Amino acid sequence: MTFTVVIPARYASTRLPGKPLAPIAGRPMILHVWDRAMAAGAARVLIATDHARIAAACREAGAEVAMTSAAHASGTDRINEAVSGLGLGPEEVVVNVQGDEPLMPAENIRQVAELAARPGTDMATLHVPITSLEEFLNPAVVKVVADDHDRALYFSRAPIPWPRDVDVDETGRPGAFDGALRHLGIYAYKVAALQRFAAHPAAPLENIERLEQLRALAIGMTIRVQAAASLPPPGVDTPADLEAVRALIEEGQA
Repeated sequence: MTFTVVIPARYASTRLPGKPLAPIAGRPMILHVWDRAMAAGAARVLIATDHARIAAACREAGAEVAMTSAAHASGTDRINEAVSGLGLGPEEVVVNVQGDEPLMPAENIRQVAELAARPGTDMATLHVPITSLEEFLNPAVVKVVADDHDRALYFSRAPIPWPRDVDVDETGRPGAFDGALRHLGIYAYKVAALQRFAAHPAAPLENIERLEQLRALAIGMTIRVQAAASLPPPGVDTPADLEAVRALIEEGQA
């Protein structure tokens, strides 16, 4: 199969302004993401940004860049703008690799593309097991529950599924988070589904949880989910995350 990767990269960030340009091992972070996308075997890799400095750094390295509006509410909306001029057919697959995931395994990128290509699938994403009570209760960790056919039922910052018959307290209890799944922020879409998503305003649940995938569920789209082929190291949301990723790359551990 063939697929296109689009990497959304905005300059503004509440906790880490200019994040895509943060240096890691002598190169901007966004170029490490680009490396992973190129290694996945995509037919085309495009960086979608709203800032001239990001565009210049990427073009200097040989990456293809699309300039997009700074007003987009989500990375998916930015990707839709970038994809609109590529001439892709409605059933072709586009993968959204976040610009702050410099350690995303290439095999996960290809995996989510293949999942989205399945008949009857609009979108696809990945998950990994939750392994601690702290992670289960953390609102920064997005959880997903799915049906028996690997279709997403809901995503939430709340601990789901909630174990009615287990006393979850500060010390934790065995079984408190059995079967709980952490959602990974990588998506693939058929082009028609991407366009449909972008044509709808944000959904009420999306605004409450601040999770854009809830818009897709609210309008009846099918999101296929699957266990990730590889457990990815952490992405970069904070200065501490950046230092941790720098250490992993500079020490040759990633």
